[in-house]
Amino acid sequence: MWSQVYDPFGSMALSTAVAAIPVVVLLGGIGIFELRAHVAALLGLAAALLVAIVFFGMPAPMAGLAAAYGAAFGLLPIGWIILNVIFLYQLTVERGDFKILRTSIGAISDDRRLQLLFIAFCLGAFFEGAAGFGTPVAVTAAMLIGLGFTPLAASGLSLIANTAPVAFGALGTPIIALAAVTGLDLHELSGMVGRQLPFFSVLVPFWLIVAFVGWRRMLEVWPPILVAGVSFAIPQYLVSNFHGPWLVDIVASVVSMACLALFLKVWQPANPMRSVSGSDDANAATPSAGNTNISGANARPAHSRAAVRRAWMPWLVLSAFVFLWGTPQVRAALDGVWSLKLPVIGLHEAVQKMPPVVAEPKVEAAIFNFNALSATGSGILLAAIISGLLLGYGPGGLIRMYARTLYLVRFSLLTIACMLAIGFVTRYSGVDATLGLALANTGWLYPLFGTYIGWLGVMLTGSDTSSNVLFGGLQRVTAEQLGIDPVLMAAANSSGGVMGKMMDAQSIVVASTATRWYGHEGSILRFVAFHSVALATLVGLLVLGQAYMWPLKLLAP
Repeated sequence: MWSQVYDPFGSMALSTAVAAIPVVVLLGGIGIFELRAHVAALLGLAAALLVAIVFFGMPAPMAGLAAAYGAAFGLLPIGWIILNVIFLYQLTVERGDFKILRTSIGAISDDRRLQLLFIAFCLGAFFEGAAGFGTPVAVTAAMLIGLGFTPLAASGLSLIANTAPVAFGALGTPIIALAAVTGLDLHELSGMVGRQLPFFSVLVPFWLIVAFVGWRRMLEVWPPILVAGVSFAIPQYLVSNFHGPWLVDIVASVVSMACLALFLKVWQPANPMRSVSGSDDANAATPSAGNTNISGANARPAHSRAAVRRAWMPWLVLSAFVFLWGTPQVRAALDGVWSLKLPVIGLHEAVQKMPPVVAEPKVEAAIFNFNALSATGSGILLAAIISGLLLGYGPGGLIRMYARTLYLVRFSLLTIACMLAIGFVTRYSGVDATLGLALANTGWLYPLFGTYIGWLGVMLTGSDTSSNVLFGGLQRVTAEQLGIDPVLMAAANSSGGVMGKMMDAQSIVVASTATRWYGHEGSILRFVAFHSVALATLVGLLVLGQAYMWPLKLLAP
């Protein structure tokens, strides 16, 4: 048994500075030096192992096992999702069906701002609620790049949109995990998060369009933006407070998509934006990979109903399978057929978390769940195979396309494996807990900085669930010591964490892979960095108000 040490130098300032080295190496390599993502990830992993072994005293074999465990988790389930989503997308592009899909989306609105709103925010929230783990960014970024959005816009805007739904993603998994590690009531946590995030469910759609085209052009389409946000926020609040965390995103996204589509039947902007560049001239844009005009009679050819149904069919099949694979009953049934839980010998129950991160010493489990059947990526693969057969591919054609896709995403899979390896090394060595403790020593400002702990956790691990597991206990212990409602601070960990999702290296690699813009992760990181920090700060200020200020305090009974 090895016990974590959070202040190896006897100085929290120095220990925190050393603990930050892997993060600085990784994000600095991507954002400042513009290294290829897999190179930056390998350097970050080397830094994480060095810090964990040399400075924090973790036994080298344990550190190596933690890295291997993280890499395996990076490939299954996360890499497995990305590989199969890109496979499905490649199938539709190869046969020309994505061009028809692109044209048919113009039937909802030929305005690029509203297409972005529908796909990245509304549809993305559905995939987040059903699957999570990178699925929404992979799908929406691929769809946006197919619609002609630039790779940077498709990547960055998909990441910004994938925020408010994250806390209830994968059928409420982050909240369920938070309740498990803190011992707090599940419904109280669900309700508290549901009294924080609806404000941002209204704000984020406006923020998304401003990030795309600026304030002036956002104001031209404020009514549908408001409809999309409010119609998502109200069900989000109601379901989370009066039912539980399981179906929040599913219900809210379906209601939002329906309300937006119905509203756009009776309202269209007076000054539509028909090109990604923002030109009002329907014939000004030249169709290309980064600027496709889908308006006008010449740019929107007539397609038969059968052709449109065929173009939408793969994505509807994907939605159905993702939803089915996300339900506990189907997942349990598939796990009953075949699933292996493999303890990582030498790491499982060999590491001990220590106070003040937890109330009392707690042994850390390390069990790799090799659930190849129930993994979301397997459902996506089955959806892609069925769709491919319906699109006219034979078995040989499917195999060739899959091999091509595997070659396309090879570096992305390596990068994601390294990213998760870094996260698991810092988690099991206690390095990330040291960073969290530094923010916990902030006195009455803790509600603000406690929110940043959740943001930091997601930025490090790439998962709101992992952040809640990592820092949920710390949030409860610190809140009780300071006389703050522990439910409020545990919920703040999850709500603040969602804003770190757009800045974590794993999500950025997912986006760059989906848009086939691998090697430009630094540009994506710089695009989203301000938005991530600014939105996390706003969540922190809300939590600070809930802790101390009337009437916001009424939201945290």
